[in-house]
Amino acid sequence: MRIVVKVGTSTLAHPTGRLNIRHVEELVKVLSDLKNAGHEVILVSSGAIGMGVGKLNLPGKPSDMPTKQAAAAVGQCELMYTYDKLFSQYNHTVAQILLTGDDVDHEDRRRNFENTMARLLELGALPVINENDTVATAEIKVGDNDTLGAIVACSVGADLLVLLSDIEGLYTADPRKDPDARLIPTVGAVTPEIEALAGGKGSDLATGGMETKLRAAKMVTERGCDMVITNGQHPERLYDIAEGKAVGTRFLGVRTWIGNG
Repeated sequence: MRIVVKVGTSTLAHPTGRLNIRHVEELVKVLSDLKNAGHEVILVSSGAIGMGVGKLNLPGKPSDMPTKQAAAAVGQCELMYTYDKLFSQYNHTVAQILLTGDDVDHEDRRRNFENTMARLLELGALPVINENDTVATAEIKVGDNDTLGAIVACSVGADLLVLLSDIEGLYTADPRKDPDARLIPTVGAVTPEIEALAGGKGSDLATGGMETKLRAAKMVTERGCDMVITNGQHPERLYDIAEGKAVGTRFLGVRTWIGNG
């Protein structure tokens, strides 16, 4: 199975922006084990700006573009250093890929990306992908890593996209505000009624929200890829997700069945 796992800043970092060592170590351990089991694993990782905020001792997420890009430059170094160090302990080689909207919007550049990804997977590497926040401007940004995860999943023909978030899944209402909100375990299609359930974004360091996750679900399910939203505080749930067990909310990919006549 080819699995794309997108991890959000809320999983990787404390609210201070500093690395959440326990969560990152557990995530790397589980992803390494899934790879050892024969799955192809691609990690789409947020966290560069958030970790840069912590590394630079800034009071919070910056609002101006130069400081955001400076924080991304500092944070991306620490992020990849951490992944390289931790995955190496399990004998896995990581490869960093930083993308902008131009890289996926232009046919030639997108084809180059797809060819590089195919070769990295053939060579047994574990690609770690993030948006190139250091150079991206409003005109060339993908915008959020939920969408980036969906673009990557579609580009590599993934079987499964998992969004590790700060919420258990899609609910009938906002569980932070409504105690009667119920988790929706399975979504067969992203209908207007499902889209209406989207709320705002989660943590202060995050850039996405349920709206971007539902947009990602629509993209990948139309290509036959399942998508799961679950809480990133429990990376061990990836084992059950890979086995098709009920965890979080699973959006079912559209399957094309060919009959005998």
